[in-house]
Amino acid sequence: MSPVKYVICIPDGCADEPHPDLGGHTPLEAAHIPVLRALAARSIVGRAAVIPDGMAPGSDIGNLAILGYDPTRYHTGRAPIEAAAIGLRLPSDRIAFRCNLVVVDDAGVMVDFAGGHPDADAAVEVLADLQRELGSGGEWGDDGTVEFHAGLQYRHTMVAPISWQQTECVPPHDHTGRVAPMPVGAAATQVARLQEASRDVLAGYPGLEANQIWLWGQGPQPVLPDFADKFGVAAGLVTAVDLIRGLAVLTGMSVATVEGATGWYDTNYEGKRDAALAGLAGGLDLFIIHVEATDEAGHAGDVAAKVKALEDWDARILAGLIDGLDSMGDWRLLLLPDHATPLALRTHTSADVPYLLCDSSTDGPGGIYSERGVAEAERVDGCLLMGRLVKPGRT
Repeated sequence: MSPVKYVICIPDGCADEPHPDLGGHTPLEAAHIPVLRALAARSIVGRAAVIPDGMAPGSDIGNLAILGYDPTRYHTGRAPIEAAAIGLRLPSDRIAFRCNLVVVDDAGVMVDFAGGHPDADAAVEVLADLQRELGSGGEWGDDGTVEFHAGLQYRHTMVAPISWQQTECVPPHDHTGRVAPMPVGAAATQVARLQEASRDVLAGYPGLEANQIWLWGQGPQPVLPDFADKFGVAAGLVTAVDLIRGLAVLTGMSVATVEGATGWYDTNYEGKRDAALAGLAGGLDLFIIHVEATDEAGHAGDVAAKVKALEDWDARILAGLIDGLDSMGDWRLLLLPDHATPLALRTHTSADVPYLLCDSSTDGPGGIYSERGVAEAERVDGCLLMGRLVKPGRT
């Protein structure tokens, strides 16, 4: 067990751009976050490239980088990571697709990529019906057996033949309020037919806002080195998102379960904080706290919700977290988002993000934790930050 405790805080998609509703400030600049500001004043504060040049700005890419795994080497797709979270190990001839429950109107406009955030139990029933009605051998082309597996809320998984890999499918959250392009490529016909066929299945659920599925993010399952072997520390995490849970499964981390962790604005902030402290007190060396609310607010274009989510991070996680860490002895903390999700754009961008690295025993030069506060800082490869956290001085 390490004599130092390590924590990584990931406010998903919190980085943003100046917004007119905030007087030209970003949410990080506008939010009342006194604990984070005090941390920044004693930390190393800088600018990180969590999305490698030329790669799509997604949480799969950004979180691989934060965990210290070079996305250019290890990334195979978003969906196969999520598949691991629900216990799926894919054979070499199968790939996974992310299967969103969405709302698409008759003109093809992506009204809601999250399908109205369906209740988890209702979503399980929907996926069971999709499997019963659409998961059949041969119907979707050569070796066209597909399998539907329930995840959480609107985020689910479909397994398909590897011959479907070379198909271009767009993330639905990139097209909110616009016509979402249909798939193109080798299996485009099968994917489009499946999405259209799902409308009849979902129509049988009164009160369900989602009216079809949307398939994207496909790929084979990656092989990632064990985290403890790579960095020499035992790690755990807490999240309400299958993608992050899948990264834990694939890298050998423990995963804490917290009642009320929803992946939405109403998530259990205190429960996640307490899970981190309990995991560290129980023998883990490093713990990762992931909260999705800031990203969801960015996708919704909800200015007030994004500011509120940052303030909840500050008051409901960081305040008690720092006190708890102080009681354990020496600690080091890394805080940064996995990408930017600007409110005005309502989708991810590849912009560099601010990071904060705090050492309880040694004050850093200090700085302002915001996008403009780090604009002139040296650009750091996001993959290097994990090494700098657990092995100070490593480049």
